[in-house]
Amino acid sequence: MPSFGLFTDLYELTMAQVYLKENKTGRAVFSLFVRKLPQNRNFLVSCGLETLLELLENFRFSDEDLLYLKSLGKFSEEFLDFLKEFEFKGSLYAIPEGRVIFQNEPIIQIEADLPTAQILETLVINTIHHQTLIASKAVRCKLASKDKKVVDFGLRRAHSLEGGLWASRACYIAGFDGTSNLMAGKVYGIPVVGTMAHSFVMIFPSEEEAFRAFAKVYPENTIFLIDTYDTLEGAKKVVSLWKEGIRAVGVRIDSGDIQNIAREVRRILDEEGLKEVKIFVSGGLDEVDIDKLLSQDVPVDAFGVGTKVVTSSDSPYLDMAYKLVEYEGKPKVKKSPGKETFPYKRQVYRLYEGSVAKMDKVVKFRDRSEGEPLVEKVLEDGRLLKNLGSVKEARERLLEDLSKLPEDLKKLKKASYRVEILRY
Repeated sequence: MPSFGLFTDLYELTMAQVYLKENKTGRAVFSLFVRKLPQNRNFLVSCGLETLLELLENFRFSDEDLLYLKSLGKFSEEFLDFLKEFEFKGSLYAIPEGRVIFQNEPIIQIEADLPTAQILETLVINTIHHQTLIASKAVRCKLASKDKKVVDFGLRRAHSLEGGLWASRACYIAGFDGTSNLMAGKVYGIPVVGTMAHSFVMIFPSEEEAFRAFAKVYPENTIFLIDTYDTLEGAKKVVSLWKEGIRAVGVRIDSGDIQNIAREVRRILDEEGLKEVKIFVSGGLDEVDIDKLLSQDVPVDAFGVGTKVVTSSDSPYLDMAYKLVEYEGKPKVKKSPGKETFPYKRQVYRLYEGSVAKMDKVVKFRDRSEGEPLVEKVLEDGRLLKNLGSVKEARERLLEDLSKLPEDLKKLKKASYRVEILRY
């Protein structure tokens, strides 16, 4: 069994050791939330809960981990014994994956003895931050696509292999139609897609021979990459092969002035009766590029996005925090300017006007309010209380939330949504 105990920051353990020494081991509640939405995000998408639960299950300190910690000269034998037996036996409350969320709403709430809850801070932030960040970028691409296909090509530029795996997961929950990432296909059941690279075309004596060789092995669902040399000439070769009976379902354009080139490629294909051949574009795209192309009626049928999405290039981080909000039943509040927190374990109620979300209200967990409660208890005494469902179910949950979201929030232009927080 792998151990993940050292995937934390030193100060989590130094604080925990003092808590134990000072007998500060009462029940604590820590809340994970985003203080403020990025300037170019109207909402976020909750993502990463299932991954967090898997990591929590394996959050242990191995004998090797303990030897390393002992070598630092900072920890007593009593504290190392505590870590040796470490296992999360607390409760976890969460807004399910695929829900639309806003600022200052508790995405994850950990309730456990104080040392345990403190030690988990880094793990919780890292896991939920990454997938929420990527899903919140990816959903903008899907919304901008106006229901055209969008696929994830981001693994090669992701921040690590694991980051690429989690990014593919987040993109699929956000509505993407597939991924090039085979590991994500295996682990999460995401449809895998792919065409060819320029190197494939270049290795053959001619572009036409490359296309012919590829189609011989993959006669169905063939997509030819036509911009290695001259994109319009590449399109004409596709027409020539079509007349020989070598059919393609689509062509891919990965460079150049896509707006004008795509129109010319569409004209070449249509004039020869190849109206069913789709145009697939890629190459440094995100929601801004997709929106621009479609708003100008550029004939594109599908989009491949990668670098800008899996790195969330326009907003590469969220102002996410994990803060103590309750200890032994008493409220705990941070009052630092610009970083104030709200006390107690919380519930979020979503109020609707007809079928459209009107506002969210954040209240003390046991208080009642009108509207739909978003926060669910997922773990109790370390035990899973409910089946979280598949990534497909999280994807469907987001689709349902989007259908109830005010239209202005689904556009790229900045819009606001009311979140009322009762401070107590």
